[in-house]
Amino acid sequence: MRIGLAYNQTPLGVDTTIDPKVVSSLHGPIDAFVEWDEPETIAAVANALSTFGHVVQLEAVDDFAQRLANANVDFLFNMAEGLHGPNREAHVPAIAEFLDIPYLGSDPLAVSLTLHKARAKDILIRRGVPTPAYIFIESPSDLSAFDRFDHYPLFLKPAWEGSSKGIAEANHVSDAEAAKTRAHELLDLYHEPVLAERFLSGDEFTIAVLGNEPDARCLPLIRYRFDVLPGDALPIMGYEAKWLWDQPGTDFQVLECPANIDERLAARIRKTALGAYRALGCRDWSRVDIRLDEHRDPQVLEINPLPGIIPDPDANSCFPWAAAVDGMTYDELIQTVTEVAWHRVSGKELGVRPLARVAM
Repeated sequence: MRIGLAYNQTPLGVDTTIDPKVVSSLHGPIDAFVEWDEPETIAAVANALSTFGHVVQLEAVDDFAQRLANANVDFLFNMAEGLHGPNREAHVPAIAEFLDIPYLGSDPLAVSLTLHKARAKDILIRRGVPTPAYIFIESPSDLSAFDRFDHYPLFLKPAWEGSSKGIAEANHVSDAEAAKTRAHELLDLYHEPVLAERFLSGDEFTIAVLGNEPDARCLPLIRYRFDVLPGDALPIMGYEAKWLWDQPGTDFQVLECPANIDERLAARIRKTALGAYRALGCRDWSRVDIRLDEHRDPQVLEINPLPGIIPDPDANSCFPWAAAVDGMTYDELIQTVTEVAWHRVSGKELGVRPLARVAM
C-alpha cells in the first residue's frame, strides 16, 4: 500500500520561543508558524505509517497538487495546517477530493467551519450545543457593539487561527473601552476579524475524540492545571503557557489526565464534546476545548479537527497524552486513526490496529 503524508513543516531557523513580554504586547505576528510541525513530528508519523507500506512525504506547499496527483497513493494521511486564508486547513482535503484520493480527517466544509470560530459557534448554538455568548468584530466600524454587550469580562481571539495563535493575556478585557482598544490591535496585527466571547471562570478541559458514528468516543479527559502557571498568570492555555513556559526540562506538568473530577461531570463533558463533534461534521478524530461556567456547566470554546500530535511526551501534546492514558503508544495512535479513516472510506480494515480499540 502507498500512503501519502501531507504536512507543513516549520521553516528551519524559526524560533517560536519569544520573550513573554513581546508575546504579551503581540508586537508583530511572532506566532506565525506555531501551527506547523517540526521535522521530528513528521518523521514520527511517517515511521508509524510505514507499518502499512510505502510512505510518500508531501509537503503541502507550491506544486503540492501536482505532486499528490503524481504520487499514485492509495490513501492520504493529512496533517497539513495550510498556508494562508480562512480556508487554509481545507486546501489539502479539497485537493484530495478533486483527485478522488481517500484521506484522513474531516471534509473541507467541516474543516473550514471549525477554523472560523464565529461560524462554528453559530452552528453549535443552532444545534443546542452550549458555547459562550459572543460578538463578531469584522472591522473598526463594528467596535461600537462592545457598548451594547453585557457579558463582561470578555476574551478576544483572532477569528480563524489555531494553536493559541493570538491568544495572550492582554486579550482579557473587563469593559467596553478596553475591548475596543484590544480588538483594534488584533485587527491590525492579524488582518482578520476578531471573536469576543464571554470569559468563563471555571476549569478548562480538552477532549480527544476518536472514531466515527456510531462508534465515536472520547479518550480520557484532560484538565489543564492552571495552578502550575506563574502566580499572576491568567488561567488560560495561551501562547505563553503552550509555547514558552512549557519547555522540555522545565517540569511544567500542566496536563492532568485523566481529569480528577466526578463521573457525573465527566459524562456531561463527554456528551458536550461529542455533540460538538457531530454538529460540525467532524470525522476520524478531533480535539474539543471545553470550559466550565460559574455553574460548572460545560461550554464549548472551539474544536480542532487537525489535532496536534507531537511525539515527545515532555511537549504535553494533548491527543498523544490522552491516547497514552488510554493504553496506546504513539505509533498505535497513528495506526489506529488510520484504520478508522480507512474503514470509513472503504468499509475494510487494514488489519494492523483492530477497530475494536475505538468502539464505545
